[in-house]
Amino acid sequence: MSEAVTRTVTAPPGLLASLDPLLREWLPRQRWFAGKGRPVTGFALVAATELLPSTAKLGLYHLLVRAQQPLAAGHGGQEHPGDCYQLFIGVREALPPRLAPALIGHVTRGPLAGRTVYEALHDTRPAELLLEALRTQARIGGLRFERDPRQDIRPGLVPRLMTAEQSNSSVVYGDTFILKLLRRVVPGVNPDLELPLVLAREGSTRVPPPTAWLVADPGAAAGGPATDEPYVLGVLQPYVQGATDGWELALQALAKGEDFLADARALGRATAEVHTALARALPTVTLGPAQLRTMVAGMTERLEAAVQAVAALRPYEEGLRSAFTALDDLASEGQVWTAQRVHGDLHLGQCLRSPAGEWSLIDFEGEPARPLAERRMPQPAVRDVAGMLRSFDYAARSLDPPQPDWAAHCRAAYCSGYARAAGRDPRTDPVLLRAYETDKAVYEVLYEARHRPDWLPVPLAAVRRLAGSGAADPT
Repeated sequence: MSEAVTRTVTAPPGLLASLDPLLREWLPRQRWFAGKGRPVTGFALVAATELLPSTAKLGLYHLLVRAQQPLAAGHGGQEHPGDCYQLFIGVREALPPRLAPALIGHVTRGPLAGRTVYEALHDTRPAELLLEALRTQARIGGLRFERDPRQDIRPGLVPRLMTAEQSNSSVVYGDTFILKLLRRVVPGVNPDLELPLVLAREGSTRVPPPTAWLVADPGAAAGGPATDEPYVLGVLQPYVQGATDGWELALQALAKGEDFLADARALGRATAEVHTALARALPTVTLGPAQLRTMVAGMTERLEAAVQAVAALRPYEEGLRSAFTALDDLASEGQVWTAQRVHGDLHLGQCLRSPAGEWSLIDFEGEPARPLAERRMPQPAVRDVAGMLRSFDYAARSLDPPQPDWAAHCRAAYCSGYARAAGRDPRTDPVLLRAYETDKAVYEVLYEARHRPDWLPVPLAAVRRLAGSGAADPT
């Protein structure tokens, strides 16, 4: 591709219909598919872009599709309008053995009849094409490949797909860049691009700065007018070579019988530095009684829904509810809090320690299941703190027998590190901290009951503590 390539492409008629029966089987099996437990009844095409012609030896399509599913029980059997997913569909006559794990299926009708389709990110050539398009700032159909002109992207870097992903997919290029490709996408400003760009402008060294990014204007891709709200599809950032995430490091320390205090303290300091930079760069707001009552109502509603879904929560309902009513009582007395932009889904797995010992925060997407507008709302910084405190508990209780004292010491060290950098200790606001940690634990109970029942005892241990306590206990 030459610099700033622009070309118009159209997908063949009937493409999605020919893929439909294969995608119905394949999509629900992917770890990043959000609608598990409900059948896929059909697909609606949002955009289709031909990146490599399917008539060639290797074809490549970029698709944005809505997976139509019935609503969960209690909604009258209505159809869900469908989550939108980003797909990379490779097309070959037959797959070589190295690509066997990427198989989607063999097409029997339509424009790809007789061909084999597969998850293209497993394949070197499609992954190379994505990096080259970002390097040259290509525009292909409704896809726009953009980049920071101040950063250099060297051509010819060898790609490899990371296999440990959850809600997204990542491709590493050499040891230089990592391209995170969002799978479940929504139109609008995505905080996973927005906040790292803001932090880069602030000179923060705690977050890898975006080098390039991929966006889509689905209206333009489908032949109609471009929408006002493009989809952010992927972000390319520097790859921290040799880095290890905090979850893995914590488990290693536990396995060796070692403490994690220095790292927990450094993580607290890194978190506070990011919060300080975000508060300096973006507007903050004051949460008064009305906003706090709305927040408490949301927490209470989530608790009630979780109690209905998970019987193990019922003995603790009143104790957990007291965490929220205590916050409501303070709001009624006129207490206010400052809210700002935050990470939104902070835990040990979202933190990387470099070989030099420096910590970075990654994945600013927030909780993907929550609406984008909610993820971009200013919130008390203690929400991120509560998420990390819960993560220390998870690590400590992944062992048999659990190590609650290890977690308690890490929690205290993290808060101390945060206080040293921020000038305020999260533990001095115990009612707000307890409310956010309770809200997180309730979410965890619901998640584990649905997806990993064997892990349910982990958040239930926190539920017992939080339900019987008048305040959070990070020490």
